[in-house]
Amino acid sequence: MTGFVLRRLLVSIPVIVASSVVVFAMVAASGDPLAELRANPNASKATIALRRHELHLDESIPARYVRWAKDAVHGDFGRSMVDDERVTTKIGRAFGVTLRMVLLATVLAFFGAIALGVYSAVRQYSLGDYAGTLFAFVFFSMPVFWLAGILKDLGIRFNQRVHHTVFYTVGEKTPGLHGSFLSTLGNRLGHLALPTITLALISMASWSRFQRAAMLDVLDADYIRTARAKGVPELRVITRHALRNALIPLTTVVAIDFAAVLGGAVLTESVFAWKGMGRVLLDAIYAQDVNVVTAELVVIALTVVVFNLLADVLYAVLDPRIRNG
Repeated sequence: MTGFVLRRLLVSIPVIVASSVVVFAMVAASGDPLAELRANPNASKATIALRRHELHLDESIPARYVRWAKDAVHGDFGRSMVDDERVTTKIGRAFGVTLRMVLLATVLAFFGAIALGVYSAVRQYSLGDYAGTLFAFVFFSMPVFWLAGILKDLGIRFNQRVHHTVFYTVGEKTPGLHGSFLSTLGNRLGHLALPTITLALISMASWSRFQRAAMLDVLDADYIRTARAKGVPELRVITRHALRNALIPLTTVVAIDFAAVLGGAVLTESVFAWKGMGRVLLDAIYAQDVNVVTAELVVIALTVVVFNLLADVLYAVLDPRIRNG
């Protein structure tokens, strides 16, 4: 198992390097960080030239990438061009905010998709199966921002009905909130509920269809018929024999779709005014803060690679033939 993980790690390194090259080149060619300074009539040519030199914009893109990569390996992504804050500090703070929402949404969607997909497959063409199909198609077709807006409005109406704030609809926490983790847990969960439900419902709708299809394929396999013929209890056939193999395709989909969940978080954070990765990325794009944009896109690419690595490890756990191949 250790050898398998090490092999996958070695394969991931070139992917990370290639991703950083593509991201850096695209961001470097996407705009002029000095556009606002050039538009200032009081900015002299000497000032513009000095700022251009400070940002190393007078060098070629390959030379700038080498310089950037050397610093990035040591965890230094430079400073924001807007407020001069260290990019690692800004990204780290935003990443923690987004990660707790995305991870919780992924976990809820994953287990919800398993439950719905398995039930639909076992009860194929039943009323429950049709209801699951309707649920999947409805939420799969919904735009993230539209569902987030609907849930936000429902949360406000619910709070007004019960005369108490249960669902917080703005921000990731109440400003000025102090105290221990346990004392502030209810407040944080109230802020986390609606954005997490938004992402979880849309992901669950898609993943449940993959789980249903995979489960149907497994239930028709010869070894399942053999297990039933031997008198193995149906619950054990489903959970121990069928589900174990049917989970392999779903882990692939979840790992690949994790980038899509992060993309959905950008819109969700905008609706609920979270100061996470999405808000930081949009602000940096509008301000043409190339250091922040580059760092955030690289972090997202790295996150996708890490989750694909975790998926490979899960394959090996679920199917020993993969790690022994």
